[in-house]
Amino acid sequence: MLRKLLMASVGAVALAGSALAADLPSRAPPPVYLPPAPIFTWTGVYLGGQIGYGWTNHNSDFNHNGFYYLDPIAQLGPVYFADAYHHNQNASGVIGGAHVGYNLQINQWVLGLEGDVDGSSLSKTVNFSPYSTYYADFIPTSVHTSLGVQGSIRGRIGIAFDRVLLYGTGGVAFGGFNTSLNTTYGGNILYPNYFGGHDSFSSTRVGWTAGGGIEYAVTNNWSIRAEYRYTDFGRTTNYLVNSYTPFFGEAIYSNVRHHLAENRVQVGFSYKFDTYHPAPVVAKY
Repeated sequence: MLRKLLMASVGAVALAGSALAADLPSRAPPPVYLPPAPIFTWTGVYLGGQIGYGWTNHNSDFNHNGFYYLDPIAQLGPVYFADAYHHNQNASGVIGGAHVGYNLQINQWVLGLEGDVDGSSLSKTVNFSPYSTYYADFIPTSVHTSLGVQGSIRGRIGIAFDRVLLYGTGGVAFGGFNTSLNTTYGGNILYPNYFGGHDSFSSTRVGWTAGGGIEYAVTNNWSIRAEYRYTDFGRTTNYLVNSYTPFFGEAIYSNVRHHLAENRVQVGFSYKFDTYHPAPVVAKY
């Protein structure tokens, strides 16, 4: 009987202790809050670089016209002439540089503005001998052209499939275009002392560019891209002063007309800066 009474007392004390412990405040630390991974967005300022291969469609027309006298001393005539010669200055080479831009993503659509600056090794020298009615002979001529520094300011519009962006781009393009022309002619029986001349021109050309590409975000900040662009720098005319000169005051007009277009394929990378961070959610206990 005494044994049963003691066991009942011990059980009552244990139950009372458990109830008391349950009523005491907990001293264990709260669980650590882990915020969810941020949703990827293309919105933000970015900068990067690109490198690729370019080739040009560069058509040139050499024109040499005016009049000459059948007898320069008696000035019999004049006899008018118009000579023309067509050639191309197609060149190819490496092109590369840097870009900076901003994207704004609205639902699945991405709108942006981008500018880039490139240097290139695009240059070509063409040697030909157009016939000159004035000199009554073929004149050895060398034309060298190069397209050095160029750039563009373009809009971009694309559709995003999470981290994959398909886009089109287009805008204004500009480029530094250089031309030099040399003639080397020893003369003939009528004009034995003519040895040719040199003309050089440098100008900034403004045109348009358009293309498209695909971009993939490797991380929330880094992305890689592949792109094709076509650029048309328009037409320009270089008027020759020293290369083809008259002897007896005749009116001689010589010029070279250019139409330069460029194709390029390139790859690049970009780093997007985090310009927006959602406020963290803090759990309350």
